[in-house]
Amino acid sequence: MKVELTLAVEAFPIAGRFVISRGAKTEARVVTATLRAGDALGRGECVPYARYGESVESVVAAIEGARGDIESGADRMALQRLLPAGAARNAVDCAMWDLEAKLSGRRAYKAAGFDHLAPLVTAYTLSVGTPEEMRAAALKAADRPLLKIKLAGEGDEARLAAVREGAPHARLIVDANEAWRDETLEAQLDACARFGVALVEQPLPAGKDELLARIARPIPVCADESAHETASLAALRGRYDAVNVKLDKTGGLTEALAMAQAASKMGFEIMAGCMVGTSLAMAPAAFIGQMAAFVDLDGPLLLARDREPGLVYEGSTMTPPAAALWG
Repeated sequence: MKVELTLAVEAFPIAGRFVISRGAKTEARVVTATLRAGDALGRGECVPYARYGESVESVVAAIEGARGDIESGADRMALQRLLPAGAARNAVDCAMWDLEAKLSGRRAYKAAGFDHLAPLVTAYTLSVGTPEEMRAAALKAADRPLLKIKLAGEGDEARLAAVREGAPHARLIVDANEAWRDETLEAQLDACARFGVALVEQPLPAGKDELLARIARPIPVCADESAHETASLAALRGRYDAVNVKLDKTGGLTEALAMAQAASKMGFEIMAGCMVGTSLAMAPAAFIGQMAAFVDLDGPLLLARDREPGLVYEGSTMTPPAAALWG
């Protein structure tokens, strides 16, 4: 089927600043792909990520390079060969899922093999800051059941203590974003265990995480920057207990579903993750959330303005996407 492809670069302001170990940002810049077939429209959103060598410009160029095949009717399976895993393929793959649902009248979750989508309790992310700043942020979010704490290396134990003081009853996930080092890893994991952390994401740099296989891990450790698509899973055995499946890394929902299923068979727990994006990006990621022990799909909660219509969040509970939004 021939389709018409339209690309748009959009910016959504973040409420305050989003700060991790690699830096800060105040807006989410996304690339939105729209596929039109007759009166039916399918949309997909991606967030280009500099850590993986991506920019808005490079993502747009990659999609433009595949425009001829896409508009000539390439399907999702063909797309896996046309574009590599990453943000560009994600936007188009999700637009294809959405278009298929609009054309068929069959919700995308049924096409993906789910009988229904359950509401999800998402983590709420606290940016890196001083212990005082993070305690204040934790105090404001203390009623949320699951908090994700961004850390940065030196001074992290004080940050953790401050967060735990501010939110004594919340379940905690820690995300170091590759900021920890071999010589302090065991002490930092022990500190996390003392403060009741349930999961630590990507403590060491991707490709330099061999130590994780040689130490006793007092709490589960999750691969993020080390885990991109199904082919990356084999190298994670023995080092990680869980994998963070993000559509912007896998290159869309098609590969994300395959990766989550393969990871589960290999004994990994699943985390459903996201970049800071709008409800349009979270909607397909909700499918991975159905398979996950940990859900981190709080992108819209961090924005000053989301798309309309968007997902409905009641506190930290995310309702399944309506057809008007996606799928």
